Amino acid sequence: MSKTYLAADFGGGSGRVMAGSLTGGRLTLEQIHRFDNRQVRLGNHIYWDFPMLFDEMMTGLRKAAARFSDIRSIGVDTWGVDFGLVDSCGNLLGNPVCYRDPATEPVFEKYCAANDMTAQYATAGIQQMPINSIYRLLAMKSEGDRRLDITDHLLFTPDLFSYYLTGNPSNEYTIASTSELLDAKKKAWNYPLIEQLGLPAHIFGNIIMPGESRGCILPHIAEATGLSADVKVVAVGSHDTASAVHAIEGTYTKDRTAFLSSGTWSLLGVELDSPITTPEAREAGFTNEGGTCGRIHFLQNITGLWILQQLVAVWKHRGLTTSFPELVEMARQADIDTIIDVEDPVFAHPGDMEKTITDYCRSHNLTVPSTQGEMVLCVLRSLADRYRRGIEGLNRLLPHPVERLHIIGGGSRNELLNRLTAEATGLNVTAGPAEATAIGNIIMQAQADGAISSPADITEIIEL
Repeated sequence: MSKTYLAADFGGGSGRVMAGSLTGGRLTLEQIHRFDNRQVRLGNHIYWDFPMLFDEMMTGLRKAAARFSDIRSIGVDTWGVDFGLVDSCGNLLGNPVCYRDPATEPVFEKYCAANDMTAQYATAGIQQMPINSIYRLLAMKSEGDRRLDITDHLLFTPDLFSYYLTGNPSNEYTIASTSELLDAKKKAWNYPLIEQLGLPAHIFGNIIMPGESRGCILPHIAEATGLSADVKVVAVGSHDTASAVHAIEGTYTKDRTAFLSSGTWSLLGVELDSPITTPEAREAGFTNEGGTCGRIHFLQNITGLWILQQLVAVWKHRGLTTSFPELVEMARQADIDTIIDVEDPVFAHPGDMEKTITDYCRSHNLTVPSTQGEMVLCVLRSLADRYRRGIEGLNRLLPHPVERLHIIGGGSRNELLNRLTAEATGLNVTAGPAEATAIGNIIMQAQADGAISSPADITEIIEL
């Protein structure tokens, strides 16, 4: 007998509703609805259009309800750090601000100069970056933003979608860990830090773990979508990285095989049973994010395909080739060995990425890519080189070196990048699945439903 689970998977550039139908050990994955996501600049900030995204999710749920009669539950995953604020009446107090909004940068620099960041890392274990939720909250305070005064719940983006599906507010562990406001060892809110920052403690809600139920969908959601009123919303690895890594759980030897979740961001790391919060780990730029099953993802957040995505946006505006397969083929034919530092802040914000790369190369006395193929090859070589440095950093901090690299996510389809990465790191590279996040999301729902006991029970995955 088949059981179907729905994954609402939101990324920085697009979102989709995926259906996973499980029969025995066979999981059939089908895309039901796909839609664009984008940042919108209004006034002084860059926002996500949350109402639009929620409406697109509802469209996907309606399509799924018309397609399947055996839907058991829904799981939501998104990118990290961003959040919405909800008042006591359940009203959303403005669209979530995007992590690429630059308002946190001066706040971050000021905070780092005035505080013992090594001690903070020893508790939180999170790589200290301006995008982290803690610095968005401090930026709001510095602006005199009064919304914090009337907030009842701080809900990270997947928590926010789940709240408006169920009416139940909660903070899922993996997404909350990206905030820098959790105690990494206790897997609980770091209330001493929250108090020190002068933030209202009551807005930080109950921490729930992947696999726990967030409740059944609200009656008006059931009516609007055609779903049964007993369909549950399950807390999955709500941070998309956590779901992606869960998809390959059991297929490798922990801490001997590194994972690389390749998308807009590249997340390179290993799974551990406990965090590494030493000064050496902090200095090397490693973070201890929450994983499924109580594990820790010890990883580096690396600028990923974002640079290439921004190049494509520029080329689309100019009427040039924007097909990824064609661009990769152009890169195969190109011959340039220029390597840029993909972590340089100049590449972090939206804009004319072709000009940004050209200016960077000229200022660093590097050969400037002159064609689309050379631009793409430059970016891919630079990413592979950054992965090499990431593996070297892992090897200095782990008791034994990494032996294999498993690339998952959309970037795993890029065979040229996979080859360049294998050459740069000297590791055996395994690629796929490309839909790892949706697969991990659905597998966690199936586990919560009792349909399987672990990801290893999935013996076959068919991607339609």
